[in-house]
Amino acid sequence: MARIYQAASMGEARVRAALVSRGEADLLVCRVSSWGMAHGDARWFITRDKQEATAWVYFTSIGMAQVKICFVDGLGEAGWQRPHALKGRLA
Repeated sequence: MARIYQAASMGEARVRAALVSRGEADLLVCRVSSWGMAHGDARWFITRDKQEATAWVYFTSIGMAQVKICFVDGLGEAGWQRPHALKGRLA
């Protein structure tokens, strides 16, 4: 389950992500409204509680990012677009 906490600083984060266009993205992410719908790396439930999170993400520039993401609307669209070192580490 990908329960994501948006970190306030880069030092607090475990993952640095950049928001990019769909064609540039390593990972297409679909935000979901409940824990039960969050599954794998690509379906994110955003939480305000650090203790609930499986990953703490800080959004930064492309040059500083470990992963490039694009938010999409459909669950079927979400997923990794290419092999990546972080695959399986956000859930």
